[in-house]
Amino acid sequence: MSELNPFKAALARGESQIGLWLGLGPGLCTEICAGAGFDWLLIDGEHAPNGVAEVLRHAQIIAGYPGVNAVARVPVGEAHIVKQFLDTGVQTILVPMVDTPEHAARMVAAMRYPQAGDGLGGVRGMAGARASRWGRRTHYASQANDEVCLLVQAETREAIAQLHAIAATPGVDGVFIGPADLSASMGFPGNSNHPEVQATIEQAIRRVRAAGKAPGILTSDEAQARHYLALGAQFVAVGTDTGMLARHSSALAQAFKPGLAGGDAGAPPSGPRVY
Repeated sequence: MSELNPFKAALARGESQIGLWLGLGPGLCTEICAGAGFDWLLIDGEHAPNGVAEVLRHAQIIAGYPGVNAVARVPVGEAHIVKQFLDTGVQTILVPMVDTPEHAARMVAAMRYPQAGDGLGGVRGMAGARASRWGRRTHYASQANDEVCLLVQAETREAIAQLHAIAATPGVDGVFIGPADLSASMGFPGNSNHPEVQATIEQAIRRVRAAGKAPGILTSDEAQARHYLALGAQFVAVGTDTGMLARHSSALAQAFKPGLAGGDAGAPPSGPRVY
């Protein structure tokens, strides 16, 4: 029998999973990235124009490429939104701005159907949607709680202060460290490479691992990504579709029109692209 959620199973085995961030709408770009060989693609519903309908379309495209797993980020950590994203058939959900173990516990409940004896207080509403193949997966209701994977984002001073308790929350599978918002919360907006921010990120990766959960992060800097992997980060996004398109299109234009290099409009983005 195949694994219910290969991404979740890989994290549980301690394996590294390399991903890419999708900030563009669903279409050919999704298909191109799905065939590139990444372990997972993040469908961004927080900082990109991807609502439930767009997440569904992304998921349908990604499903055509065996070996790559769809992960979807909800715009906010609310139970009704988590339910809608899960009903599209996406098995792994990333929730931004989880600052407390209490919020983490509410997200665990939002991910799960009520089930006697599990002690996790599932509140997910039952529906014969795409996740159950319109009711054709007759055992979906009994398997779904084992299938879903919850990743929460720690990206504020408060979240870092409560990181061990957040990571230790039963039902949380991984904790994603959000460099951009963390740097802003620490007083260094737009400077996730500040030494204090980097020291906090490194400590956070170790602390999440110590709690027995999978740490994750995003950076488009190759050396930095390899450094995080060496520290124990397990799910690492190594770029964004928007960042690659902006950077390489600007560089190509400048190769033929050098005068563009003097202005912000033509300058290629530099440094890690993080959200």
